[in-house]
Amino acid sequence: MTGFDLPRRLVAEGLGTAMLVATVVGSGIMATSLTQDVGLALLGNTLATGAILVVLITVLGPISGAHFNPAVSLVLAMSRTLAKRDLAGYIAAQIFGGIVGTVAAHLMFALPLLEMSSKIRTGGAQWFSEGVATFGLVAVILAGIKFEQKAVPWLVGLYITAAYWFTASTSFANPAVALARSLTDTFSGIRPVDLPGFWIAEITGAVAALFLFTWLLQPSASSTLSSEAKL
Repeated sequence: MTGFDLPRRLVAEGLGTAMLVATVVGSGIMATSLTQDVGLALLGNTLATGAILVVLITVLGPISGAHFNPAVSLVLAMSRTLAKRDLAGYIAAQIFGGIVGTVAAHLMFALPLLEMSSKIRTGGAQWFSEGVATFGLVAVILAGIKFEQKAVPWLVGLYITAAYWFTASTSFANPAVALARSLTDTFSGIRPVDLPGFWIAEITGAVAALFLFTWLLQPSASSTLSSEAKL
């Protein structure tokens, strides 16, 4: 964990999640105001989201770890990278920040502060997509931290950019962001009633990635002994 105290880390998590959601929601609103082409609108939404993730993780990662995601915080608490006593604070900051991000986006585009979304996102394919998306995100983070920590901002930004397009759900991969997106009846929204399916899939995918990559990233005893013998 970083050398910053908990209050500063929580502010960084809330601020980062707010800016992430403001980008997701705001770029969706901007895109649909400029074009009626859904594919082009999604492309604009995708590029903005991937870009802001690189920026936010780079500048806020040294403070809080730049989780901006309850599923990521849960996995890091389970792997003892994040102190378990800090987990509830991280999740609360992320949820609050996400809601603030939606409000900020609405204010910028002269919309009501909050609106319940009417966009339907449900069904087995959507849930499976969210499981796959979150599994991949956590896998990228864990392997990135292990092998190329300085590249993690780019790895995450590029992964989410790709996952927007290869998953049927457009890769929410984040329970706090999903909640915040249920409060906007715009391009990036999701009906509140559809949230539980997304949350279950996201947590399941994240925990599955933790278990697999905890094993995958550990060299075998024979490999370790062989390396030591060569030295």
